[in-house]
Amino acid sequence: MENHWSQEGFRESLHQWGPRHGEKLALRTLTSRLLGREPKLVLHGGGNTSVKGETTDILGQPTAAIFIKGSGIDLARITPEQHPALNLAALLRLRNLTTLSPRAMVNQLRLALFDAAAPTPSIEALMHAFLPHTFIDHTHPEAILTLGNQPDGRQRLQDALGEKVIILEYIHPGFELAKEVVSAWEQQPDAQGMVLLRHGLITWGGSAQESYEATLQQVNRAEAAIDSALRHGRTVVAMPVRAAPPWSDLAPEIRGALVEASGGADDSSKRFILRPLDDPETLALLQQPNAASHFVNGPLTSDHIIRCKPWPMWLDDPSRIREAFQRYRDDYRAYFQRHAASLEPGVEPFDAAPRVILVPGMGGFIAGENVDLADIARDITRQTLSVKAKIAAMGTFLGLDERQLFDMEYFSLQHAKLRRAVPRRLEGRVAVITGAAGAIGSGICRRLLQEGAHVAATDLGGAHLDSLVSDLATVDPKRILGVAMDVTDEGSVADGLRQVIQTWGGIDLVIINAGLAHVALLAALEMKQFRKLHQVNVEGTLSLLSHSARLFARQNTGGDVVVISTKNVFAPGAGFGAYSATKAASHQLARIASLELASLDVRVNMVAPDAVFSDGQRKSGLWAEVGPDRMRARGLDEAGLEAYYRNRNLLKVAVTADHVANAVLFFATRQTPTTGATIPVDGGLPDATPR
Repeated sequence: MENHWSQEGFRESLHQWGPRHGEKLALRTLTSRLLGREPKLVLHGGGNTSVKGETTDILGQPTAAIFIKGSGIDLARITPEQHPALNLAALLRLRNLTTLSPRAMVNQLRLALFDAAAPTPSIEALMHAFLPHTFIDHTHPEAILTLGNQPDGRQRLQDALGEKVIILEYIHPGFELAKEVVSAWEQQPDAQGMVLLRHGLITWGGSAQESYEATLQQVNRAEAAIDSALRHGRTVVAMPVRAAPPWSDLAPEIRGALVEASGGADDSSKRFILRPLDDPETLALLQQPNAASHFVNGPLTSDHIIRCKPWPMWLDDPSRIREAFQRYRDDYRAYFQRHAASLEPGVEPFDAAPRVILVPGMGGFIAGENVDLADIARDITRQTLSVKAKIAAMGTFLGLDERQLFDMEYFSLQHAKLRRAVPRRLEGRVAVITGAAGAIGSGICRRLLQEGAHVAATDLGGAHLDSLVSDLATVDPKRILGVAMDVTDEGSVADGLRQVIQTWGGIDLVIINAGLAHVALLAALEMKQFRKLHQVNVEGTLSLLSHSARLFARQNTGGDVVVISTKNVFAPGAGFGAYSATKAASHQLARIASLELASLDVRVNMVAPDAVFSDGQRKSGLWAEVGPDRMRARGLDEAGLEAYYRNRNLLKVAVTADHVANAVLFFATRQTPTTGATIPVDGGLPDATPR
């Protein structure tokens, strides 16, 4: 484990944070980040750090305080403000209690805050407060868990770390653990650290550097012991990775099996994003003899259970996916019933879907309610497989027992840090938009992102698509994917959809927006121009509908298609025959799809806008094509043309990309049980009213 402490980092931290927060908290922030950036020490919000010092109370009096990491804060990016200050004396008084419930403990922690608006302190805050050391680091090192999660883990750790490191049996985090930790230290005050079995490592020091380097020292000792044991342990033969279908071939079926139908017309069932874990190392591990016995068991540490559930699902027969998921759900519900009596009245079970699905020959299918949660679970799974493989070479894995797992999974303080203040309507949904780089497409992409969707923006590859993705990445770079796709090329469509599936596991919403326009009277219309529009507007629509129908059937969880139609379907214009006819054909294909796909609970609807000239600085490609002719015909400039279209509708409004996006959102959120319908977005054009 490399030591990243440096005098340069020391000086930069004092310069950046010292003037406002003081030297102790500045250096506490520095070493917290050093710990958090090493995945072999902590992953995604795990671990906690603290420093004791002083702050000033409301009367201006210096008061002893402890600055402790806020619950769920990621150490890798922590700021001084995310180590909220608590009244140390108020916390120390709590040690006189014999019991303290989790709810009461959190109340006391919040009462002790100097700033009521500060983050809720870590659930380990009392442990940090009761120990007398100035700087305390609590991590979940991979090496410590490798040695400790074995039947003889206590002895392995003691041999590796020496007698000056205290080894404690697992105790549920909270008040009881805090009291046991300080009691153990008082019996051995010369201790240099402490291991909580199947939980993690605690180190301390009089300075930030001393505590940080104490963590590295103990971890390096553990790593040396592991290296020695592996050299003298059982030989693990590297298995050749046998040929198998690619991950994306199975992902839609697995993603579909994760969904439990809500039974309502609004389709409120939870959806998941799937992330691949199919690197060669993982594939080789899953093909080891007895791999299921090595990997289908509990987490390495209790901190992981809220991300990955109590155990993964093993799928060795991909032809029986639904049966395997039903068995997992039955087992999970039985597990809940075995321990539900310990919960407060009214506590409902969490969803019974696995978060980790392991498939020999194909890899891991890692699920989360959004891509961030799926990526966290994937990182934890990658580490878990690696550690358990080492344990298998050394001995036998021993994790928490079932009751300990349950108590941690249903520990309300753990789940509090995962709650989102305002649920987003398209959380966990995957949307594909064709023609995304135009004005209407960009507006739709932005609106869906704002509602929590994972958005694949597709268009012809090049600067326009790259620019769109760059702009939308400011909303959320992990939920926007640029996909080069030519809708006139079936191979390109198939490859583009496969790229989306490989990234997020499947698709829920397809928005067919790509389109071309051309101005010419029928007498002058060249057949090659008509065919060009036919390829994009008709064949492109058919290709997307066809591929989407097959995908939705594989997922078997319903879906939505929205075709961006046009007012010209109902009120065509002279000189606009190629566009009006091909868009009418596209519209009719959508209506037919609504008939054919209803049995799959796939709804197909249309949005028919009038002219949308731009979306911010992004100009409409269609109007770049037809606008000059329209301006010449009416003797108008660009502003005059926009005014003309605004004034011709009943409401005298300019139709914007946001308006079109809102209509798409109406269908995407299934606010009514509707399919085969058209929403006009035109300000009111009587001649274009659908009929």
